[in-house]
Amino acid sequence: MGAWLLALALAACANESVVAQDRATPSQHRADGFQNRYTDFEPRGLGALLRWKCSAWRDGLPPAPQAATPSIVPDLGLIQSNARAGARMVPAVTWIGHATVLAQLGGLNVLTDPIFSQRASPLAFIGPRRAQKPGLWLPELPHIDVVLISHNHYDHLDDDSVRALARQAGGAPLFVVPLGLKAWFAQRGITSVVELDWWGSHRLGALEIVLTPVQHWSGRSLTDRMETLWGGYALFAPELQLFFAGDTGYSKDFADIRARFAERQGPAQGGGFDLALLPIGAYAPRWFMQPAHVDPDEAVRIHQDLGAKASLGIHWGTFELTDEALDEPPRKLAQARTAHGVPESAFFTLAIGQTRRLAPRKPQR
Repeated sequence: MGAWLLALALAACANESVVAQDRATPSQHRADGFQNRYTDFEPRGLGALLRWKCSAWRDGLPPAPQAATPSIVPDLGLIQSNARAGARMVPAVTWIGHATVLAQLGGLNVLTDPIFSQRASPLAFIGPRRAQKPGLWLPELPHIDVVLISHNHYDHLDDDSVRALARQAGGAPLFVVPLGLKAWFAQRGITSVVELDWWGSHRLGALEIVLTPVQHWSGRSLTDRMETLWGGYALFAPELQLFFAGDTGYSKDFADIRARFAERQGPAQGGGFDLALLPIGAYAPRWFMQPAHVDPDEAVRIHQDLGAKASLGIHWGTFELTDEALDEPPRKLAQARTAHGVPESAFFTLAIGQTRRLAPRKPQR
């Protein structure tokens, strides 16, 4: 194929969906890699990808957004002073853009799926281009203690961003990754890496990190599908419990997650995660995206399945990956909240660069 077509295929690989069939056995391991617990995934070929792209071109999709993604000047003073507070840190989250969130909890600065590059692509000159600058640039970040990587698609595992974080002043952060990705980091000389299987955990100071199942897939080319694992993360600190979904389709996994952690999230703590970071964008067309990317209605259902006290909508407004307008997800989220009887305060969005302080949990007696 021509070079431009190959580049398009590779760039779109991060967003290509799959054909799904129900699974009866919830096991993620298979001889040649990994699979989802409740659904068999058969990656779509180049033909389906081109059919989608040709249809989108014919129909003029995605439409231009009605408004730019909201963004504000970050409160760097608040973020940096909080980072230096140690055990007195106020739990807070700052949306940097796409699935990149700075979470401050347990006395640590945690960064999810960092991407600061101009394109979510293996190539610098083609592929989805950033529509909004990051809420914080890399030099504006506090010292990052932990980086969570949900999977290896280009809009979630960005080579340049990972290398830059590994070179940060004061030493590299700890990179927590799903099974199979440690070798990718080792090839770049990055050794501060912990690799987890689903339900595996790692503790750093007061923070416990657990990799959870979600319904997705992996691959950075047309030949390495499902060879490395993917997942979400449950974070447990004394003052806050947080969930980061990464990328996911809707599945029974979220009810399982709630059941798995029910004892530590019991009535004494009000039940459920204090905050869930849930994707609400990159969902159209549904025939292509549904198995691997939730739409806002399904995101609200995940919020309910988890029993989360609150959720933040992420994974929208930054990269034009699919057929919906960049600014459509929050409007669809508002409709979904109404349909499911969820108040806006319980499932909200932030402007890029905005920080939300979170009420700490009451100490257990």
